[in-house]
Amino acid sequence: MKIAFIGIGNMGEPMAINLLKANHTIFVYDIVRKKINRVEKEGCVYKESIKLAVKDADCVITMLPEGKHVKEAYLNEDGIINHTNRGSFLIDCSTIDVKTTKEIGIIAKNRNLSIIDAPVSGGTFGAENASLTFMVGGRVKDFKFSKPILSKMGKKIIHMGELGAGQITKACNNMLLGISMIALGEVFTLADKLGLDQKKLFKVSSKGTGMSWAMLNHLPVADIIKTAAANNEFKAGFAANMILKDLSIALSLADSVNLKTPAGALAKSLFERFVEEGGGDLDYSAVIKLINGTNKSI
Repeated sequence: MKIAFIGIGNMGEPMAINLLKANHTIFVYDIVRKKINRVEKEGCVYKESIKLAVKDADCVITMLPEGKHVKEAYLNEDGIINHTNRGSFLIDCSTIDVKTTKEIGIIAKNRNLSIIDAPVSGGTFGAENASLTFMVGGRVKDFKFSKPILSKMGKKIIHMGELGAGQITKACNNMLLGISMIALGEVFTLADKLGLDQKKLFKVSSKGTGMSWAMLNHLPVADIIKTAAANNEFKAGFAANMILKDLSIALSLADSVNLKTPAGALAKSLFERFVEEGGGDLDYSAVIKLINGTNKSI
């Protein structure tokens, strides 16, 4: 299959390479040319515009930072909707607002184009190891069509409902993730200040009632788990400004149904402060710096 992959960032790069390894032809485009270098060396074909990337593609996958970028990529005069093949299949793996997803979906449907939203969970580790979880919104037949493609990039592909349901799922999931990371930062800082060995706390909590995915994979303390960004000066696998975006989406969805989410609101406010103080490009687990008072060095 010929696949156009738009958005070669921390997640898009390994995802595109995994599709290439599955013997698909991959056309790639990113607004930042140097981001293409590695995937081009691997064998992906660079195209100078979205228009050229999608022209001969059977499937178009987008992995972009925000709703405004997705909207521009799909709806601009030189964008995906106007220049993709009429039989092409569209997959948006970005994490964006539901309103934008549905707006693009209506226009795609009017052009007889099939589209799903398929945001992911699993971070850069999951992207590199093709072990991502895909939360899919769209028609059942489109979900079934997408599975062989998505399975080359992930292990769990779950149909959540109609178009936009994937984005709702991702917002709920990442609100939980953001709250969890704040809790981990507080608890492990408390233990440290009370003179408790953090490694021993991890041994207990990781097997006890306090265990969470964030603890097992993104613990905000160095030299305990291999996959912690804390081991590498909090180099971003999932940046703080990205979790802030996701928390903002989740809180907006809560407002739309008049639901108060005080824990989510607190997590959002703390990540806002952390980003404002210069931590936006660090891993989201670096928010522990805000909690333990070391963020002044950011």
